[in-house]
Amino acid sequence: MPATTTLFRAARPIFQQSASRAVFRASFPQTGRRFASTAANGEAVSQSWLQRMWNSPVGLKTVHFWAPIMKWVLVIAGISDFARPADKLSLTQNGALTATGLIWTRWCFVITPQNYLLAAVNFFLGIVGITQCTRIFLYRASQKNLPAAAESEVKEAVKS
Repeated sequence: MPATTTLFRAARPIFQQSASRAVFRASFPQTGRRFASTAANGEAVSQSWLQRMWNSPVGLKTVHFWAPIMKWVLVIAGISDFARPADKLSLTQNGALTATGLIWTRWCFVITPQNYLLAAVNFFLGIVGITQCTRIFLYRASQKNLPAAAESEVKEAVKS
């Protein structure tokens, strides 16, 4: 028998679930909760929601909370621009909003701490930007066919 086969047969009891599970569970006592606090004296359990939010790494006293809250204004402004005619929209501005939204949505999952609130606002900013850019492109495509028709209408109006 090859040496590797003998080695694997000898090591088989180590990898059996019952033996390894018992050793693993013994080293980590169960607290009855799925996610145990890292606090040694249990102070996280006694804290209210407001205290936990205040002391969180993405809590109320950090830029990780307030920056996304303020950025919702850009999303709301973009949504309010849905009522504007497409010829009054800026492709440069909406392209920048789209790029910002898409790039920063990805970045929110790379940074530590991961900021889901910022990811959500950037996702919606990208969606609004894509919608506005689509409106601009559709408007410009429809205008390419109009000059010939509009020119003939003007000539007829001048003749009469």
